[in-house]
Amino acid sequence: MNTHARRAAAATTSVLALALVATACGGSDDSGKDTKTVTLVTHDSFAASKKVLKEFTRQTGYKVKVLRGGDAGATVNQAVLSKDHPQGDVLFGVDNTLLSRPLDAGVFASYKAKGLGRVPRAYQLDADKHRVTPVDTGDICVNYDRKWFADKKLAPPRSLADLVKPAYKNLLVTEDAANSSPGLGFLLATVDSYGGKGWQDYWKKLRANGVEVVDSWEQAYNDRFTASRGGKGKGDKPLVVSYASSPPVEVQGVKPQPEQAPTGVAKGTCFRQTEFAGLLTGARNPEGGKALLDFLLSEEFQRDMPLTMFVNPVREGTKLPELFTKYGERIEDPATMAPGRIAKNREQWVKTWTSLAVK
Repeated sequence: MNTHARRAAAATTSVLALALVATACGGSDDSGKDTKTVTLVTHDSFAASKKVLKEFTRQTGYKVKVLRGGDAGATVNQAVLSKDHPQGDVLFGVDNTLLSRPLDAGVFASYKAKGLGRVPRAYQLDADKHRVTPVDTGDICVNYDRKWFADKKLAPPRSLADLVKPAYKNLLVTEDAANSSPGLGFLLATVDSYGGKGWQDYWKKLRANGVEVVDSWEQAYNDRFTASRGGKGKGDKPLVVSYASSPPVEVQGVKPQPEQAPTGVAKGTCFRQTEFAGLLTGARNPEGGKALLDFLLSEEFQRDMPLTMFVNPVREGTKLPELFTKYGERIEDPATMAPGRIAKNREQWVKTWTSLAVK
């Protein structure tokens, strides 16, 4: 949600990422509030097709204005800081690694979205209060450049343990866990795998093995990764923290379609992410916001996500497109972590990680 994907790794290459603003059908009530525009605050990876957003307008009369706030971490931080004067009506893109902070800060108002009955309970992490609505899932994983490794006659890494081996020295770029949800997800994968102080020892080894840390997914994938179409492959890192659903991005629109994507996924490095949306407390257009939350769980929007944001829909029974299933990787046993454990330890883990990986 991701990602995939989010939320995903596809956002910068999706040709249909857009922001619709109110035009002639906009209107105001007596208080001066725009009643025909719904403002969606989100991260840079949000994307939706024109057709789907037009369908939302057709069904509800509302148009969508999209405000992007950088990476997911930055977007959530800004929402917390501006909670008394929210930037919009709905926030999309907070995930299970960051969820406790906006919930504790009172960023979201309660609303039970229509369509939740089609969403597995496992994804409904705030089911008692319905302050957020699950929208998509994805797996944060290390991606690798197939050609680079083939040319070097080097087997790509398959696990976290592989990444600290001398053969992979200076090959990996990851995102800042303090500001980026993929970066934080990757950190949590190491905590889940190595536990206690073991994860700290792991990061000491990873630092010694030349891991590079950058601010955001966009910078890691598009600027530093050798196989990114979005960055035209000008980076020098053949390993990058991204998503299991990133490989389809690299073949979307390519003719003829290759037998496999130019990028692969190290399946033993993954962390399961779920993305949520919520009605912002004090929203100028709460009714429009509720309508948008309902629509995010609709068949139309959920079918649209795999090839616009390259994430997995949460609505049961949603058919996935062939390109998404053929070239994406299905992760059977990703690392996971209870939200309560993340909430209790996240700040200290990130602080310790920063001292080990950045400073």
